[in-house]
Amino acid sequence: MKHILDFIENPLPWYVSGPLLGLIVPLLILTSNKQFGVSSSFRHVCSWLKLSKSAYFKYNYKEHEWATWFVFGIFVSGLVFLNFSDIHTSELSETAKNYFLSKNIPVEGFLPKELFSPTNLFSLYGLLLLFGGFLIGFGSRYADGCTSGHTIMGLSLLSSASLVASIGFFIGGVFGSFFILDFLF
Repeated sequence: MKHILDFIENPLPWYVSGPLLGLIVPLLILTSNKQFGVSSSFRHVCSWLKLSKSAYFKYNYKEHEWATWFVFGIFVSGLVFLNFSDIHTSELSETAKNYFLSKNIPVEGFLPKELFSPTNLFSLYGLLLLFGGFLIGFGSRYADGCTSGHTIMGLSLLSSASLVASIGFFIGGVFGSFFILDFLF
């Protein structure tokens, strides 16, 4: 357990972890002819639970079981990270700290608690967050892939649709980061 906690406190630098993440793509294709992505896992779980009689959910979901376990691992590792890491605000850039302080949003730890607390769930900001989450889920299925699927997998396969989607993700992120937060706070 000590090694895991050391790894959480001292993650690999971006120039090591980025290429390692990029190597997942050829590794998956060469070893098992599978594509990287997480948005389809919801479909696999719904198919496994037989939640619908729609033809969309009638396929051999066991062939995609690995992806569901992968997403489960992401969820569990996120919980481990939040519960065992000790991230301080000193790790945020001065620009980010000053921006949040200019909006009267106290910054402590990993996330600004003012923005991501359960008490904000039914505020305008919380409802917009929930609606945004719905749009992300709907959009990832409508676009036939999520940010990781398009940006990591699709671009490595030289997909023009993934290039357009990835540009849209970045534009949406910039818009959300600068304009929506300024509008709400």
